[in-house]
Amino acid sequence: MRVLVAGGAGFIGSNFVRHAVQAHPDWQIVVADLLTYAGNLENLHDLLGGQRVRFVKADIADRKAMEALLAAGFDYALNFAAATHVDRSIRDPEAFIRTDIYGAFTLLEAVRRHPVERFVQVSTDEVYGSLREGSAREDAPLMPTSPYSASKAGADRLAFSYFATYGVPVVITRPSNTFGPYQHPEKLIPLFITNALEERPLPVYGDGQNVRDWLYVMDHCEALDFILRRGEPGVVYNIGGGSECTNLEVTAAILDYLGRPRSLIRHVRDRPAHDRRYSVDGSRLRSLGWQPRTEFRQALHETIDWYVARRSWWEKIKSGEFSDYYREQYGSEAGS
Repeated sequence: MRVLVAGGAGFIGSNFVRHAVQAHPDWQIVVADLLTYAGNLENLHDLLGGQRVRFVKADIADRKAMEALLAAGFDYALNFAAATHVDRSIRDPEAFIRTDIYGAFTLLEAVRRHPVERFVQVSTDEVYGSLREGSAREDAPLMPTSPYSASKAGADRLAFSYFATYGVPVVITRPSNTFGPYQHPEKLIPLFITNALEERPLPVYGDGQNVRDWLYVMDHCEALDFILRRGEPGVVYNIGGGSECTNLEVTAAILDYLGRPRSLIRHVRDRPAHDRRYSVDGSRLRSLGWQPRTEFRQALHETIDWYVARRSWWEKIKSGEFSDYYREQYGSEAGS
């Protein structure tokens, strides 16, 4: 079984590769990644060099590179490759359009000419926009409000069009907010963990009452594996964690577990078009037999322990370009 993992050096992609290596001894995995700031070969350091996992540095938006890659023949292809951080999409939307939409197009074109058994387009719950109440089913209207979520919605629907028009066996997933080991420290949970470890302020947007449904990355990877084998082409599957919390509740839980004072919380100016609440109805996938296995607090504690034990991994990332970005994004409000 040959499996292509586009964006496999990033957060969710690298965790999926780790899951697949353990769960499927018969899989041969090719990781394709451009290694932008969010792609990190250290995420796969112990898997490369053997017979099971091969790395190819490639730009998903390079049509010739994707064509050459898919011509080798694959059974499954998963597209994790994307620019994903909402804050950065507000500052530089063009990069998100190029990677998330045009990149998906080039990969879909290559898959159309070199068929696979299943193509998984990893989307996001953010395509539904903010919900005051209830949970979004897969047939709910898409109402993205940031350049990031709009680019993911575009790729999401483009992938479906390749199923409808060309018969490409596309499956689309819309997961809730994913967290866990190897997540870049620009995202809320790893940023707040690492800032707390450094005794630096934790910058909470607005009043901190924005609600997210949290999904542990190990559960997310198991869901994707399940969908590869049980999902129906042309169908969208929400992957919900079932753990809705406000940003302020998550912040407090991190500080409490690390024994750091709540005085480290800094309320900073809210970002533009900040969605108030995300929530997905995951009953379609659960009816097939999948459900998350890890309780949120347990997963959060395991994630915190991971960052505590791997300071060298994130300290390197938080220097250089990231420190410049952080200073521009949060400024003096966050004590930068």
